[in-house]
Amino acid sequence: MIGTSITTDIAIIGTGPAGLFAAFECSMLKMKSILIDTLDTVGGQCSALYPEKPIYDIPAHPSITAQSLIDSLEKQIEPFDIPRLLSNKVVEMEGQKGNFTLKTDKNNIIHAKGIIIAIGAGSFGPNRPPLENIEAYEQAKTVHYYIRKSDSFIDKNIVIAGGGDSAVDWALTLKDKAKSITLIHRRDRFRASPESLARLETAISEKKINKLVPYQLRKLHGKQGVLESVDIISLDKQIRSLPADHLLAFFGLTTDLGPLQSWDIDIIQGRIPVTPSTCETSLEGTFAIGDIAFYPGKLKLILQGFSEASMAAYALYNIVNPETPLHFEHSTTHGIPVKP
Repeated sequence: MIGTSITTDIAIIGTGPAGLFAAFECSMLKMKSILIDTLDTVGGQCSALYPEKPIYDIPAHPSITAQSLIDSLEKQIEPFDIPRLLSNKVVEMEGQKGNFTLKTDKNNIIHAKGIIIAIGAGSFGPNRPPLENIEAYEQAKTVHYYIRKSDSFIDKNIVIAGGGDSAVDWALTLKDKAKSITLIHRRDRFRASPESLARLETAISEKKINKLVPYQLRKLHGKQGVLESVDIISLDKQIRSLPADHLLAFFGLTTDLGPLQSWDIDIIQGRIPVTPSTCETSLEGTFAIGDIAFYPGKLKLILQGFSEASMAAYALYNIVNPETPLHFEHSTTHGIPVKP
């Protein structure tokens, strides 16, 4: 969609879990909304970075993959036929509470009474290790920063570099699929949940994961991007060569808030301070939810983003319908639309 003018009640920027649930909550309050995202599909980081990664702290789901969560949220909003502008980056915003105008890089204009910002950490990309000729291996899909299909690594020699949740979680997820897994980190301390670290130690003791510390990546070996081995180097300059069909490099993400930084909204250290009871930002009529929002006691959890989506939607009702009091009702009272 290019060069279209759209009028709605709420413009929701970002289509990760918080943004999708915000669309549902707005719809339940009979407010029209539109979903906008720079990516070409909904789901945010859940779909783009770790669709097969299991999530364990979603209520009523002992375990659910990130993509399955997004699919369920999509099914939840399906009855409302909520429009979306994908592959669209919001580049301009002006106006005030009750009358905002947004413009995207595809020249689409959105007129909205309120705005919900649910962009996570903003536009993102991987921190790439400074290895010679790494681009050839990236193009051949033997060096990875995200995993979309874990079955691609069945019976393969895998080297995983990094010390955070992603490195540890994917080592655990792939240990029963890969031929071998070697986890390297520059120090013998991993930044992961206690439960994951306990499972990691068990897997190491069972020889399902080989842990090498303190080591760093040094060089890739292969032909035409097809990886054959990875050299690693210790702090005392000892070099080891590891057989490798794939390298998974998890060194975090670079993020960019883009044009949002020029809007009349307070931003502190890359996050937007909000009123805890409503999630309203410093600019009246605009709300921030999910990882981008900050307030005392804030936790970067998907389930907290869901709660924030509800609070923002209810606060926005008074802006969209200033003359109509909101009488709170549980969803069991009025149900949801049934598609013909």
